[in-house]
Amino acid sequence: MKKYKIQKSPFVVPTTDGKLIEEHWGNSTQNPNISIAHMVAPPNWSEPHQTPEFDEFTIIISGKKQFEIDGDYVVLDKGQSILIEKGARVRYSNPFPEPFEYIAICHPAFSMELVNREQ
Repeated sequence: MKKYKIQKSPFVVPTTDGKLIEEHWGNSTQNPNISIAHMVAPPNWSEPHQTPEFDEFTIIISGKKQFEIDGDYVVLDKGQSILIEKGARVRYSNPFPEPFEYIAICHPAFSMELVNREQ
């Protein structure tokens, strides 16, 4: 038995806000300990505040991404990365005129039950 797996068709998460989410590994592939996703967010995109029960690593591939973390504002550019620890109140957004592309890694895997999004 081979000790590797190749992901050729990531799970495309349905969205209504124009954001592309391609989960390569995570709950969609029966890997609840980690999720790895490729994402592209359009200009002027944002989502509600959340207080996740997982650590989230973000690596910016192109564009800029804004983070509001426990009241602090942080903007990352291409080539930069961040770790946001579980329990932080965070809001992700793109108030900029260009889309941004990034990789998100969550430990344990992202799930709607663990993200704790505010209404």
